[in-house]
Amino acid sequence: MATNTRERLIDAGAELLRRQGYSATGVKQIVDEARAPVASLYHFFPGGKEQLGAEAIRVSGKLYEQLIPAVLDVAPDPVTGVRMFFAGAAQHLVETDYEDACPIATVALEVSSSSETMRQACAEVFESWVTAGAERYPVENARELTIAMLAALEGAFVLARAWRSTEPLEIAGEMVARAVEGALSA
Repeated sequence: MATNTRERLIDAGAELLRRQGYSATGVKQIVDEARAPVASLYHFFPGGKEQLGAEAIRVSGKLYEQLIPAVLDVAPDPVTGVRMFFAGAAQHLVETDYEDACPIATVALEVSSSSETMRQACAEVFESWVTAGAERYPVENARELTIAMLAALEGAFVLARAWRSTEPLEIAGEMVARAVEGALSA
């Protein structure tokens, strides 16, 4: 748990962005959740909510990036790793009653056309995930495979949440697993 005010603000902002998105999250709500005075937000983040939001996205992104090695590195092979990754995402959606998907995608979809600061933060996170994933595929097109995996995952999250079904994650996971299998055998 964060002990200093700056960390508490980032943690509170990240949690609120994950749960309700950028536009629905207010400054007062963030400082209340962080148990901090309003002035402290502007002290640590002179750019206000947007600057705090971008920092929260980067911090959340680093945490979620750890899922890549946590799943793929323990798998017996890359194809099984992909299946495990998508199965874990499906299980998490069910466990959270379809409320907790990808916090970065939620914000990226919402603000990429209206906030360059937030768009850049989301883009940086996605790029770091692509790099982390690509390092795990011993093939020439590792970057492309990782982009396909993340694109399929994020799209499947949208459909799964709307349908309240893990079917999109199951189908997308199998399609990506087959693509990885094909790349490895080529």
